[in-house]
Amino acid sequence: MSRAVSGSRFRSRSKSLSRKPLALVAGAALAAPLALAGTAQAGTAAAASEYTVTALKFTVSAGGRSCTVDADLYRPAGADAAHPVPAVLATNGFGGSKSDGSTDGIGKAFASRGYAGLVYSGLGFGKSGCLISLDDPQTDGRAAAALVDFLGGTRAADDGTKADFVTQDAPGDPTVGMIGGSYGGAIQMATAAVDPRVDALVPLITWNDLAYALAPNNAGPATGVSSDTPGVFKWQWTNGFYLMGEGQTILSPSLDPSRFGSLTCLHFAPQACDTIRLLNSGRYPDDKSAAMLDYARSVSPVSYLKRVKAPTLLIQGQADSLFNLNEATATYRTLKEQGTTAKMIWQAWGHSGGQAEGELDLAQGNLESSYVGGRILAWFDRYLRHETRTDTGPEFAYYRDWQSGYGTAAAVPGPTRKMYLSGDGKLVDNRAKVARGSRQYTNWLVPTSHSESSLAGLIGLPDPKPYDTKGTYLGWSSDPLTSAVDVVGAPKATLKVVSPKTERVQNSGDAADKLVLFAKVYDVAPDGSRTLVNRLVSPVRVPDVTRPFTVQLPGIVHRYEAGHRLEFVIAASDTAYFGNRGIKPVTVVSAPEDTGVLELPVVGGTAD
Repeated sequence: MSRAVSGSRFRSRSKSLSRKPLALVAGAALAAPLALAGTAQAGTAAAASEYTVTALKFTVSAGGRSCTVDADLYRPAGADAAHPVPAVLATNGFGGSKSDGSTDGIGKAFASRGYAGLVYSGLGFGKSGCLISLDDPQTDGRAAAALVDFLGGTRAADDGTKADFVTQDAPGDPTVGMIGGSYGGAIQMATAAVDPRVDALVPLITWNDLAYALAPNNAGPATGVSSDTPGVFKWQWTNGFYLMGEGQTILSPSLDPSRFGSLTCLHFAPQACDTIRLLNSGRYPDDKSAAMLDYARSVSPVSYLKRVKAPTLLIQGQADSLFNLNEATATYRTLKEQGTTAKMIWQAWGHSGGQAEGELDLAQGNLESSYVGGRILAWFDRYLRHETRTDTGPEFAYYRDWQSGYGTAAAVPGPTRKMYLSGDGKLVDNRAKVARGSRQYTNWLVPTSHSESSLAGLIGLPDPKPYDTKGTYLGWSSDPLTSAVDVVGAPKATLKVVSPKTERVQNSGDAADKLVLFAKVYDVAPDGSRTLVNRLVSPVRVPDVTRPFTVQLPGIVHRYEAGHRLEFVIAASDTAYFGNRGIKPVTVVSAPEDTGVLELPVVGGTAD
């Protein structure tokens, strides 16, 4: 019987947003944070007696090595060859394993709802062998495809166990979906790119282009988030991943020889180590070395999405400084343009930022009682149980912390409101109001602005509030708003700056000599206190300071209340990123006929 999904099923019960940072714990610090603090909802999780769990091993060939994949098979009571059920395949976030609360929770949550679950430790993590290959389709994707073979009944586990209780779309073709977050999100697209038998995907808080995620440049992207101009190294997050991967010998002891590479690159594929060393070396980005980031891009969805045909429900975090909303949007638009069924949800939590009370918590199994959980169930009902009348919800939804529930739209909103950078530091709504004038800042050789300490939670340290040091940034502020303004989507700024020291080295052949700046938006309260919206910044390596350039800021969802001011800032540095080489003064000149423009995706209220 088809399970119709009403609007009430998708209604969030969240009333407030907790501002505490997402807890990151040793041993799974960079794993997808699907297990959030919360209370289990009565009646949503079935007793363990309703399914059995069997530990299995699979020997697979991946990346030119033979290695073992450690997995757990969740079999619902009553599932057999005469009564087959669809399957859900999942793996962990970076640094985790099949035993993580969130990863293990996927098996429990779906087995208790009548799905077979196969949950495994990703290559190089837990007790699985092989090197960490950053979800390379030809390595990690092929390994996952071998597990699809098992679900399809065409191969057995190493102990001879076979799965004869999974629904088949055709002989050897199981009905199977995938779900997981972060590292466990990109693997889904990597698998679907090499194995068309995968029927549905639910990637949470994952990337579109690792080259962008690790060294973003938000000026003039050529494809999605990817830019032709080398970006700005995001050193905190990148080195956190690197240390977690190389530390697997301690965090997850193993003598499996397939997990070891060399003394200089213990657990990663060599190209991954080369890329990270390059980013840390200070040589990046010069014309000779920048191409080494091609590896990060080659193993990213941006390079193979054209082969992904499985219906995809993308879920991304609004306050995620690792993989921001623009990455999910780039993936979403690519899938839609090529005709792949896709929908997208922006939720409160990601790798950083706050979490919404009552939101999805797979460790607790609160699928029915959370908005995102209800959407996931509907997605699998439609594409795994083939309940054709099931409503999978709106094309696009976003979490609103200023009122209960989610907002929806037929598409991701684009810029609708223009504001202009006046020479007197004001942000005005009419070009005629722009005052002539010029303003200047200068970068120091140490960071002078702060957005967030990306890994502060790892060692339990409090993260200081965002700040900008006087003389090292420029800000433009609106008048107090006469009514609330809701911004949903990615703001865009068109800028022109003057930086003489940079102009002299424009043709030096070293991209590191190009000017770096950081764009961001603040909410300024009537008492003068400033809030960096979602604690997000937009790193920019200016392609050419002699010409105007466009900055795509990270997507945000934020209400500016009446009486507040909107402030747009460009800063010289940020503590989470590498910055400029040398001291660079930057001047911004404004005139009514020629000034910077900030475009906002406003969906409610007015910007006065």
